[in-house]
Amino acid sequence: MEIWDLHCHLSGVPGDTPESRLAAILRYADRMGIARLCVCMGMQWNYDPKPETMRQENDDVLRAIRAYPDRTFGFVYINPNHTTASLQELNRCVRDGPMVGVKLWVAERCSARSLDPIIAAATELEAPILQHTWIKITGNLPGESTPLDLALLARRHPRAILICGHTGGDWEVGIRAIRGHSNIYADLAGGDPAAGFTEMAVRELGAERVLYGSDAGGRSFASQLAKVLGAAIPESARRLILAGNAKRILGPILERKGVRL
Repeated sequence: MEIWDLHCHLSGVPGDTPESRLAAILRYADRMGIARLCVCMGMQWNYDPKPETMRQENDDVLRAIRAYPDRTFGFVYINPNHTTASLQELNRCVRDGPMVGVKLWVAERCSARSLDPIIAAATELEAPILQHTWIKITGNLPGESTPLDLALLARRHPRAILICGHTGGDWEVGIRAIRGHSNIYADLAGGDPAAGFTEMAVRELGAERVLYGSDAGGRSFASQLAKVLGAAIPESARRLILAGNAKRILGPILERKGVRL
């Protein structure tokens, strides 16, 4: 069964260079039969990166994926607090470079209007947008989004392909928050491999809107795959979640870049 992992990072694994870290991640992926990885964010993470830091993180990922072009794709990491620099990075890495998606983290809540030009530009490039979301009982970080924020963004940008990173951690709330927006996909990455997550996502959203991701190297491939392989869902749904949906949403931009699967 083919597996594409939509949510990986260069953190949490050994290596002094981006290339060596991605090599380590791929060794672990090979044990689990994972064919393709989508990688975002560099060697040193920053909550609210300045333009030069943002560029360095993306350079790390560019170096890594260029070393393994047949196994990996890159998502450009951008900061909506720096709109001009973010649009420049989007053009450099996606429009004119090999990356195929956008990564947004915790610099600004995704319901903010400052995201609008970035989302609009990514939509024109047919680049999916992976937005970190979480609902923390201890309180979110100042710029940290929830699935409710993403629902507001989806309402303003119905043509955008939005991925609800971690489905908010509190996935029962997260699934309900995004249910009414057909352009939002639930990301299974991160969090504990709790029973019922995948089943609820398939039941409430449809298998076509659920994506496998791991959050490696912060999480193991095995624990995150267990959410899908151990779920009480049809085999057809399992195949969509593990690779079919990822191939569909990335298909248009990969075709534009001349990538043959």
